[in-house]
Amino acid sequence: MQIRSFQLSDYKLVAELLEEVLSEDCCEETMKAFARQLSWDSDLVLVAESAGNIVGVLIGTIDHHKGYVYRIAVRDKFRNQGVGRQLVSHMSNRFRQRKVLKVLVAEDKHNEVLRPFYDSLGISSVNVVKLTQPLAIVAG
Repeated sequence: MQIRSFQLSDYKLVAELLEEVLSEDCCEETMKAFARQLSWDSDLVLVAESAGNIVGVLIGTIDHHKGYVYRIAVRDKFRNQGVGRQLVSHMSNRFRQRKVLKVLVAEDKHNEVLRPFYDSLGISSVNVVKLTQPLAIVAG
């Protein structure tokens, strides 16, 4: 398993993964935020690659010295194998390198189901922020 920065050649595979893993309305919101984040800073989009296949993606962003884990998606057959944990760990390292003062999980209606995952990482409710608008609108 390799965690690396998104590359332009990954776009189609990442879009397919998001369509496969996320609900239709979540995917629509995520694709807008994904495109916007790529225009700002593609190094905050990480992919997990296994045997040449994209098996996970994490979209992060930075706004006013705060790092946000916006959306994480892992293919079903790769869940519960540490892919999400590795993606979050690598993103946390990127945030530290950029002198981010606080890391938050963007808890919107789509991320609520991931609460047990974030709890397993030791992320308390202090580190979760409810979004009132999609990230594609508020960050930047």
